[in-house]
Amino acid sequence: MWQGGSWGLRRAFARALIGDGISAVIGKYLSEKEAQGAVFQLGFLHPFSNAATTRGMTHPTPIHCIGSVLWDIVGRSDRKMKAGHDVPGRILRIPGGVAMNIAMALRMHDVPVSLLTSLGADPAGRDLLEEATRRGMETALVHISDRHPTDQYMAIEGSNGLIAAIADAHSLEAEADAVIAPMRDGRVGSVEEPFAGLVVCEGNLPEATLEYISAAAEFRGADLRLAPASPGKAGRLKPFFGHGHATFYVNLIEANILLGTKLDTSVEAAVQLVDAGVYRAAVTDGPNLAAIADANGVHSAVPPSVDVLRVTGAGDVFMASHIVAETRGMVGDAALDFALTHTATYISTETPL
Repeated sequence: MWQGGSWGLRRAFARALIGDGISAVIGKYLSEKEAQGAVFQLGFLHPFSNAATTRGMTHPTPIHCIGSVLWDIVGRSDRKMKAGHDVPGRILRIPGGVAMNIAMALRMHDVPVSLLTSLGADPAGRDLLEEATRRGMETALVHISDRHPTDQYMAIEGSNGLIAAIADAHSLEAEADAVIAPMRDGRVGSVEEPFAGLVVCEGNLPEATLEYISAAAEFRGADLRLAPASPGKAGRLKPFFGHGHATFYVNLIEANILLGTKLDTSVEAAVQLVDAGVYRAAVTDGPNLAAIADANGVHSAVPPSVDVLRVTGAGDVFMASHIVAETRGMVGDAALDFALTHTATYISTETPL
């Protein structure tokens, strides 16, 4: 809870927040920095966010999730598997893609979300739009392509984890300029008035697009949260080394690829990523120690021990849960524990997000 100022000032602040909106509070009681910090502590906004005020009501700015939204075709078995095995199990079609997984996990905590992606003008795309709307996501900024079909992902999972997967994200790559257009054409932000909220970006975006985002003026005010999507695409995040407010969420394999190392622990990897120029790095390693490091130090914790029933999307749930924790005012060990606990719940249940 916000502790600054006298009780009378805090009470006046609360009344103004309800009756007048953020802009009135900023000018009437507090500096902009103090007001944003106070609103964050009260749990209304992320510290980087702005708010839209309509007729005296304050609406939290959505988190913009930029990247892949597609259908996951997942075959799951409760048996241990290796390449070439043919076993009984279940085959599911569930909404997926890194951006969609993160958005779904955020919506589980009632965090407002807006999708920036490309879908085909086909039944699969229409179904995904309906699914996103049903879950309370904003879809007005989704690009609908009449040139490319909706992307898809296929995975095989055993009780011992992911056996194999193929991501077909060609449509997202082809339409990437249209996907990020709202960030610069005024619908969300522009070069003159960059968006000052939280933005999720992921490695299914083309290398050129990610490189552009890392230096673009219209993204300079955003709190960027980055996911590599897969070890094969981890290198796409390298342009964000040296970025002033970009948090990396990677696993140990991806961290080693980014660093060109063979480190054994997430703590070592997180610290070395920061030493290499990453603003903040969160590194997971399955059931082993997870760590988050920045210039102020490192926090680490062991995930809860659970029976694993699914793994696809686990890293996305971890990332989203950590974001949720921070929007609720948690920091350090508390935010990390919150993220690990919710990820453990996700991988130990069969219910899709």
